[in-house]
Amino acid sequence: MNATIISVKTRGFLGSLFLSAFVFMCPSLAFSWQGDIKIQTPNTQLLLSASEGGDLQMSYYGDRTATLQQLRDAGADLHFSALPAFGTVDAIHLPALQVQHADGDLNLELAVKNVEQRSESGAQITVVTMQDKLLPVTVRVFYKAYENVDVIETWTEIVHQEKKAITLKRFDSGHLSIRQGNVWLTHLHGNWAAETEPTQELLTAGVKTIRNTDGARNSHLDAPEVMLSLDGKPNEQRGRTIGAVLCWSGNFEIRINTTGRDQHHLYAGIDPQSSEYILEPKEVFETPHLALTYSNEGMGGVSRTFHRWARTCGMFHRGMKTGDILLNSWEGIYFDITEERIIQMMDDIAKFGGELFVMDDGWFGDKYPRKDDTSSLGDWVVDKNKLPGGIKALTNAARERGIKFGIWIEPEMSNTVSELYEQHPEWMLQTKGRQLKQGRGGTQIVLDLCNPKVQDFVFGVVDKLMTENPEIAYIKWDANASIQNYGSLYLPKTKQSNLYVDWHRGLIKVLKRVRAKYPDLVIQDCASGGGRANYGLLPYFDEFWVSDNTDALQRVYIQYGTSFFFPANAMAQHINHVPYWNTGGRVIPVKFRCDVAMSGRLGIELQPSQMTDQERQQCTRAFADYKELRNTVQTGNLYRLISPYDRGGLSSIMFVDDNRDHAVLFVYKTDNYCDQPLPRLRLAGLDPARQYTLTERNVRIDQKPCALSGKTFTGEFLMSVGLELPLRDDYASRVFELK
Repeated sequence: MNATIISVKTRGFLGSLFLSAFVFMCPSLAFSWQGDIKIQTPNTQLLLSASEGGDLQMSYYGDRTATLQQLRDAGADLHFSALPAFGTVDAIHLPALQVQHADGDLNLELAVKNVEQRSESGAQITVVTMQDKLLPVTVRVFYKAYENVDVIETWTEIVHQEKKAITLKRFDSGHLSIRQGNVWLTHLHGNWAAETEPTQELLTAGVKTIRNTDGARNSHLDAPEVMLSLDGKPNEQRGRTIGAVLCWSGNFEIRINTTGRDQHHLYAGIDPQSSEYILEPKEVFETPHLALTYSNEGMGGVSRTFHRWARTCGMFHRGMKTGDILLNSWEGIYFDITEERIIQMMDDIAKFGGELFVMDDGWFGDKYPRKDDTSSLGDWVVDKNKLPGGIKALTNAARERGIKFGIWIEPEMSNTVSELYEQHPEWMLQTKGRQLKQGRGGTQIVLDLCNPKVQDFVFGVVDKLMTENPEIAYIKWDANASIQNYGSLYLPKTKQSNLYVDWHRGLIKVLKRVRAKYPDLVIQDCASGGGRANYGLLPYFDEFWVSDNTDALQRVYIQYGTSFFFPANAMAQHINHVPYWNTGGRVIPVKFRCDVAMSGRLGIELQPSQMTDQERQQCTRAFADYKELRNTVQTGNLYRLISPYDRGGLSSIMFVDDNRDHAVLFVYKTDNYCDQPLPRLRLAGLDPARQYTLTERNVRIDQKPCALSGKTFTGEFLMSVGLELPLRDDYASRVFELK
């Protein structure tokens, strides 16, 4: 039987009224909708279809050249459920959705009931409403297609009207069917101080699972973002590539099921382990958004699209703004804070040309002064022995020096050695009768953000600081513990499995309140380094701390992997001290350290009073040059030219502005040995017809600019032939501006 294609595009109330009347007049369609559905961005499309009385089916995702009829004529198999539900998928497929009804039934047979499309502030929203054929469970699948960037977000809402609560046993945000072939998966893996190492592998038969179960953070170990290269081994500049980002801050699971029916099936959502969600009648459960993009320009094209989406579509709070050059006190003095030391560090960063000073951990505690990591979290009062003038004296000192002031907090956490714990032990995650498992310092525990009173307390930490010290311009918000105590004294006993989800919902409620009251406050997202580099939280933060490892050589690798999904103005990158403790006392020249940090939001993380004159002069030069390059570096289009993971002796990236008038090139020598062959460097992203003049920036203070500085080349030459760069010294590096 040939399906009749019905084109329905509703707009507001009248469109919905028309559709309702149409369904009422056509009894055969009263419980279904029939037709093809197009979800389109400027260059990509997702094609769906619904057959009468049947499930929503996904047919195609890629560029806009294909139509469903062409795909049918070409013999493509287009019959894959868009959201496979347990009880209807066959034995070789995995469900994206599974519920247990109030009567114990585990089946879910979804039929399309309604399709609505509407415009919404720069995007087209498509909502497909489906309902179980037997019991009153409704699933709404959303697709948000942006008009100015090639990203489609998808998510679901689940609601029911059964007499008692149902249990959501699996609730993926989305599912994507991909034609089998020479398809490669790229995902990020790492650990504390060694984040975001790319793993690239051919997809073979079976199920590939990527998951994180930390509880509070989800970007150490495995990260909730992947790329799929459809034309063989991943390539930066070429090949059809799909990117997928799960916008969630908690436990997640990404699965790729490769079946015997010519398809790979990608599923992404909240990890269901210990997270079966008890859903009351009429309560709406919304899954995290899954963002998808497709590019013909390889991995680089996917990265640039996600960066633009983050900056321009509200998935990153800073947007197109650039961040200040700052000095953070942590690796300079650790917990040894005094008013005198802090003001001296402000003097130093002001002399360098910096713009912001951030006082890190160690400034608080009354009954239990914060001397190390074993006490005081939760007691957010100034230690007057360390800071007799309070925070007011520091904000005054910063203003007098023409810089801004920032401060460190860790408001979601407490120590068992604290006044907060003594006063409110019930505010901690715990199971009554079980001994507390304690983290960092042997005493750290996590507050129960499922509890509205705890949410009020955490919001109050920020609110009190800002009310009493409105000149605070920056907050470093840290999270140094995972959820080890699975239990909430606030949640009912029957809903303990809601904890992992409700805890993150509580965190987001707090962050929304903070942003509503303090929209201009700059907030850094830190979690033992890069533990919270995710798009679940970035809408509420201005940047994230990439890693607790600031060794410049290792940062070349860490920052390269992080750039796969995150824009440069989100990445806080600091010049470190040497010898560096985190990499066995490695000593790296200051120019290399500056050049590596300049490729993101530049900062410095050391004690300036211990710097040599050479280091001071080089940092001062780097700061001055960076201010002229900052806009293109932080908001330009990224091109990764040579990967350090290719072990070719070099790593190189460049940023190009939208008009292709201005570019900044970074080159780092990553291997050091005698008579080392180095590749010629071909650039990317330039206008081939234009002439570009190279100027070397942050030149070593004891040298002159290299011979390439001042030379002019066509964009075509730079991209097709390339440059022979002088990089013979150990830890050599170069920064070039192109105009």
